[in-house]
Amino acid sequence: MTNKILIVGGVAGGASAAARLRRLDENAEIIMFDKGPHVSFSNCSLPYHLSGIVEDSQSLVLSSPETFKKRFNIEARTNSEVISINREKKTIMIKDTVSGKTYEEAYDKLVLSPGAAPVRPGSIDGIHNKNVFTVRNVVDIERLNAYIKENELTDVAVIGGGFIGVEVAENLRLADLNVSVIEFADQIMTPYDYDMAQILHKEMIDHGVNLIVNDGLAKINDGSIETQSGKQIKAQAVVLAIGVKPETRLAEDAGLEIGETGAIKVDHNYVTSDSNIYAVGDAIEVYHRLLHKPARLALAGPAQKQARAAADHIYGIPNRNLGVIGSSSIHLFDLNAASTGLNARTAENAGYSWDSVYILPADKVGLMPNSSVMHFKLVYEIPTGRILGAQAIGKGNVDKRIDVIAAMITMNGTLEDLKDLELTYSPMLGTAKDVVNHAALVALNQLYGKYREVKVAQVRELVENNAFIIDAREQNEYNAGHLKNAVNIPLSEFRERLDEIPKDKDVYVHCRSGQRSYNMVAALQNLGFTNVFNISGSYLGISLYEYFNDLVTGREKIVTAYNFR
Repeated sequence: MTNKILIVGGVAGGASAAARLRRLDENAEIIMFDKGPHVSFSNCSLPYHLSGIVEDSQSLVLSSPETFKKRFNIEARTNSEVISINREKKTIMIKDTVSGKTYEEAYDKLVLSPGAAPVRPGSIDGIHNKNVFTVRNVVDIERLNAYIKENELTDVAVIGGGFIGVEVAENLRLADLNVSVIEFADQIMTPYDYDMAQILHKEMIDHGVNLIVNDGLAKINDGSIETQSGKQIKAQAVVLAIGVKPETRLAEDAGLEIGETGAIKVDHNYVTSDSNIYAVGDAIEVYHRLLHKPARLALAGPAQKQARAAADHIYGIPNRNLGVIGSSSIHLFDLNAASTGLNARTAENAGYSWDSVYILPADKVGLMPNSSVMHFKLVYEIPTGRILGAQAIGKGNVDKRIDVIAAMITMNGTLEDLKDLELTYSPMLGTAKDVVNHAALVALNQLYGKYREVKVAQVRELVENNAFIIDAREQNEYNAGHLKNAVNIPLSEFRERLDEIPKDKDVYVHCRSGQRSYNMVAALQNLGFTNVFNISGSYLGISLYEYFNDLVTGREKIVTAYNFR
């Protein structure tokens, strides 16, 4: 019988394991160690303290050592850094970070949940300056917030455009600071394809964020930073959010096996190479069920599931490990965004035969208050129609739609399954043909060869090559802004103007969001035209795709005016 279980690290992994272990065994001795002053806090909520959305930083702390003791009879020792593991003796060495004293504690089973640490490249000049911050815990966010307020700062640079960088930037901007985001890649938020990321780019610059992509941090000066391209940007404080590295030192020093991704290797029950030691959370290597290979996934949801599975296995309860697919969501100013599974880029890199559709339906019935466009991209496998992933961005419930897709992927669902999926409907909440059903129908038309489209990323080339493009909107819409070489043949008129549409070359059709142009393409095909293509995303999608790069590069526009309505 297991009597004594030690847990290294708290938060989503360690604290969840401790609570589950207590539910399984009232008599076990359970001790949890954390090197910081807090053992359980909402790390995903940390950035919201900067804007005051979370006013009191102490409310980020979810549970104190006293609460763990009273409610669960779990001893939570804070300011206690585990510095080594003796696998032969089955002991750990702990350093009290306040007194500096060390002591030893024995275990029957050991659970490692050390998390991942923010990357801080030592090669960059000024990287260790006192005005350079990372965000990992409550102490970090308190220190950053205090530095900004005490020094009455006005300019902050955030390095990195992932989840933490984007959320920190948003909340600093909501606090009325001048914020610059510098991202080395050509886009922020890599779970989203390049075309979808342009929507997020526009949202950031519309809210006053100075967004710089395709550039990296080179040097931190006094009151400014310098990028690799030579840009000088005002920055009285710098927040590093360029990625995280699994905390593996403890495991490595103990001789535990490290996986090919650089994280702790575990089996399907989260057992390390030592049968008495488990590992969960951001520090471990997981199996990606779509990529069919080991991966790293720093998300709270999977960490909690891993913690429960590890605790169960300690007590002989079997665990079904389905692997991960990578489901996530984020709020950015007025938009919500969510994604799951593979995007087009990762599907291509993984060697899948794939295609995608990008649709722009309403998120609820258009007559209802706050109805708005939802940008939805669905990626699927050819020829099986198996769903590989999806991304959604809009003002409405994008997470609901992506959660549906996540469930479909987990069940190996196909486009046919998704097409017929019965979902709830209320005019205030959605549409009778939900966004996900709509996407499946468009994808099936494409998969079965009933319909062809070109992607929004191809439109610039079409315009530059003077392709024959029909704008199917009404004349007043066309006059308000159109592709420079597009011919205005509204859906309401095209049957009387068929002689204007060539049959000897490809014809590309768009409207505002894709519905009218799809109907025109279908009708033209029924009338004998075999050379027609719908333009994915239509004019709204084109405007969003082109806008950011037009703005930052000064290149020639392919539209007479953008239309974002």
